[in-house]
This record gives sequence, structure tokens and C-alpha cells, in this order.
Amino acid sequence: MTTVKSTVNSADPALEQFDTTTARWGRLTMIAGLFFALAGPAYLVLFSGLDVDHARIWTALLAIAGTFGVLWIVEPLTYYPILGQASMYQAFMIGNISNKLLPSALIAQAAIGAKAGTRRGELAAVMAISGAAMVHLVSLLVLVGLLGSWLVSVVPADVVAVVQTYILPSVLGAVLVQAIVSQWNLRMTVVAAVVSAAVVFVLVPAVPALAFFGTAIAVIATAVLAWFLRDRSAAAEPAAPRREDSSDDVRID
Repeated sequence: MTTVKSTVNSADPALEQFDTTTARWGRLTMIAGLFFALAGPAYLVLFSGLDVDHARIWTALLAIAGTFGVLWIVEPLTYYPILGQASMYQAFMIGNISNKLLPSALIAQAAIGAKAGTRRGELAAVMAISGAAMVHLVSLLVLVGLLGSWLVSVVPADVVAVVQTYILPSVLGAVLVQAIVSQWNLRMTVVAAVVSAAVVFVLVPAVPALAFFGTAIAVIATAVLAWFLRDRSAAAEPAAPRREDSSDDVRID
């Protein structure tokens, strides 16, 4: 076992190189992923002889954008403060952010006492997401690739129905609690809860057309109110040095 002394702050040359490298390869990887994702549909449209004209393509694109377009803005704004730059590239390439990668990052940060938004928090998220991806691939290979058909045949139908109905709400509820605890701020928690309840139970029932934009409205309204209602006296006080912003021992096994 060796111990490497590393200053975990933005002035560390090693971390600056880490940011540069992850930004370069992250962009290239995302572009490559986009290319391969579009290669199949492009082949079908251009070379398969299907009767798909430009009007149908644009209609389909607008339909998807109308349904999911708000997430293109909300998700990066929501996840970046917790994950950081490097983990954002990982997360959007892997997928299942809210129900797999974000919980992994939050648990890792809580385990080592690192706050989101710090360099220790970002590095913890990188390692947690890497571990989550490895576990996911191994479980897919074993539980789906090797045991998939047999496992589905022996699981009672009632259990499958219960899992499909309750597993996602339970996972997202745990993520929400973990996020509140790890980033504890009573004032902002109350603001977020009140805004979310107002959007879900008042705004959307009153104006059903805004249902698709409910998440975006809640996130933007919470961010704006959090800014204006923040504790200015605490922000004005000089911050005490924190462990994650000082020299730490990075242990490598």
C-alpha cells in the first residue's frame, strides 16, 4: 500500500490536468456515442428504402422534444452540482442517473464525509459511478445474460408486479432522503418542498397543459427562490477551512 500526498483544490496541477483530460475525452466519447446512436436510424432512412421523408423526421423530433426536451435542461442543472464535470460525462453516457448513478455518488460522498461541489466530492462521485457501472454490467451478464429466462420463469407473477409498481418510487424516495441529509439546509429543504407541492397539487391540476413542464418549473422556481431567500449573513462570514479543501492523503491500494 502506498500513500500519495495530494492537495485537493483547484490549484493542484494534477487536478487541473485531470479536468483537462476528462473534458477532452469526455467530449470525444459523447460525440462518438451520439454518432453510433444515430448511425442505425440514419442507415434505415438513407439506405433501407423505407418511406420516411424529412417532414416525418421533423415531426417525430418535435414530438420527442415536446415530451423530453425540458429534461435536456433540467437534468444537467440538477446533477452537475452533485456530480461535477467528470462524472457528468460518465453519467450521461451510462444512463439511469437518478435511480442508479446519483444514489451511488451520494452514498460514496457521505461515506467519506465529502460535500458535493468540492473536489473530494467530485472524485468520490467518479469512483462511485465507475463501481456502479461495473456492478451493473456484471449483474446484467449473470442475471440477464446467463439466468434471465430461468429467473423470470421461477419468480411469481405477483412479485414481478409488486417490483414494477413500487421499486422506482422506493429508489427515488431513498435518493431524495439521501440528498437532503447530505446537503442539509432546512431553509432550502422547506423551499423545495413547498414549491414542489405547489406545482404538483395546485399548478398542474389548474393548468393541465403545464404537466410536461412541471419538473422544469419546480426546479427553476426553487433555484430562484433559494437564491433570494438564502442566508446572506452566513454567506458574508468568512468560511473556515474544510478538510476536503486542504491537503489530504489519497491512499492507493
